[in-house]
Amino acid sequence: MNYKMMFKVLGYILLIIALTMIPPLVIALITGEGDFPAFLISSIITGVCGAALTRIPTKKNIIKVKEGLAIVTLGWLFASVFGALPFYLSGSIPSFVDALFETVSGFTTTGATIIKDIEVLPKGILFWRSFSHWIGGMGILVVAVAVLPLIGSGGFHIFKAESPGPVADKIVPRIKDTAKILYVTYIVITLTEFVLLMFGGMTPFEAIVHTFGTLGTGGFSTRNGSIGAFNNSYIFIVISIFMIMSGTNFSLYYDLFKGKWRDVIKNSELRLYLGIIFVSVLAITIDTNFSLYHNWFEAFKHSLFQTSSIITTTGYTTANYEQWSTFSQGVLFVLMFVGGSAGSTGGSIKVMRILVLIKVLKRELTKILHPRAILSVRVGGQPVADDTLLNIASFFMLYMLIFAFGSIIISLEGIGFMGATSAVAATLGNIGPGFEFVGPTQTYADFSVFSKLLLSFFMLLGRLELFTVIALLTPKFWKTEL
Repeated sequence: MNYKMMFKVLGYILLIIALTMIPPLVIALITGEGDFPAFLISSIITGVCGAALTRIPTKKNIIKVKEGLAIVTLGWLFASVFGALPFYLSGSIPSFVDALFETVSGFTTTGATIIKDIEVLPKGILFWRSFSHWIGGMGILVVAVAVLPLIGSGGFHIFKAESPGPVADKIVPRIKDTAKILYVTYIVITLTEFVLLMFGGMTPFEAIVHTFGTLGTGGFSTRNGSIGAFNNSYIFIVISIFMIMSGTNFSLYYDLFKGKWRDVIKNSELRLYLGIIFVSVLAITIDTNFSLYHNWFEAFKHSLFQTSSIITTTGYTTANYEQWSTFSQGVLFVLMFVGGSAGSTGGSIKVMRILVLIKVLKRELTKILHPRAILSVRVGGQPVADDTLLNIASFFMLYMLIFAFGSIIISLEGIGFMGATSAVAATLGNIGPGFEFVGPTQTYADFSVFSKLLLSFFMLLGRLELFTVIALLTPKFWKTEL
C-alpha cells in the first residue's frame, strides 16, 4: 500500500475543497450577514492541512486499485469533515454531528437536512449547501483526475471507483480527457438552466442555488417550502426537465454533440428510464386528478415534478405528496429504488442495473421452457460479461440487505414502519425526503446522534456504490495486493 502517495493525493483534494469555499466566502463578504469569518477560517484550515499533506515525499507516484479505492472513500470523508466547518463555525448548525450530516448530505447529493428553518440562514451558507451538491454530483475525485498531473494512469482506478453505475466507461481513450468532457457538459447544462430559471422570475442567487441542486440531483433549496414556495408552473416544468436530464447518462450528451443521434435514440437504458417516468407520471396524474386536484394540468405538473424528483433522487418538492392516495405514494416509494441512469448524477440502484436484472429474469424464464438453449444477456446488442452480471446481482442483494437491516436499526428510534424504511431508502438512495417522520415537510433533526451518523454512513455507501466503502472495512483488503 502506497500510503504516502495516497495521502499526497488526499492533500490535493483538500486544496480543491479549500478553493471551492472561495465563492461562498465572497458572497458572505458582499452580503455581510456574519458568515464571512467562518468561511475564511474554514478555507485556511482546509488549505493548510491540504498543503501539509501534499508535501509528503514520495518515491513512486503509482496508484493501483487498492490506493484508488482508499483515496475515493477517504477523499469523500475528508471533504465532508472539512466541508462541515463553515456550518459549525458560523453557528448556523451548533452541533458538529449535525453539521457533518448536512455536509455529507450535500456532497453525496442526498438533500436530507436537519435544518428546520432554512430561510434564516446567511446567503453564504445557503450557497455552500447547494454548491456542495454541484461539486459532489459529478464527483469530487473527477475534478482531481482532470486537473492533477501526478495521478496519471492511476486516475482510471479513482474514476472507476467513484463513477455511479455498474460500468465506468471512458468517453475518450485518455481518462483525464473524459473527466474534462464530463465537466464541460456539466457546466454548459448548468448555465442553461441558470438562465432559464432567471427568465422564470428567480433572482440570480435563487437561480444558481436551485440549478446546483437540480444538476447535482441534491435538492437543497433556499425556501422552507422547497420549489413549491415559488408557486410558478414555468419553474416547476423547467426544473422537472433538467432533473430528468441530470438523471440521464452524461456520456449520451457527448454522443449528441458528435452527431450520434441514432445511438442515443436506440440506447436501451435511456428508453427504459424515460418509459418508467412516462408510465409513473401518467398513473399518478390520473390518480391525483380524480382524488385530489380535479384539474388535469395541476395534477400533471405535480406528478411530473415529483416523479422526476424521486426517480432522479433530487428530492425537491412542489406538493406535500403525503396528501396523495396510497397508490400514488406507493409509486413514488418504488421509484426510490430505481434511481437515475448509470453515469448520471442520480443515485439509488440505477436504471442500468434494473435493465440487466430484467433481462436476466427473462433469460431464466426462457430457459425453463427451453432447458438446452444457450442464451446470453445482451444490452445495446452487446453481450454482458458474466462478471458484470454477478456484480450487479451482488450489488442488488447487498443493497436490499443494507436497506432491510438499516430499517430495523432505525426503527429503534420508535418511529413508524414507513418512516424508518423510507429514511433508510432516502439516505441509501441519496434521495433526501421520504414519508411520515421524514416526509416532505419534515427534517432529520429529531433523530438521535447515533442514527444521524448511521444515516450519514448510508449516504456515503449509496454515493460510492457500496463496494468501494465496504471493501475498506474488510481486513483482507489491507493485507492483499490489488
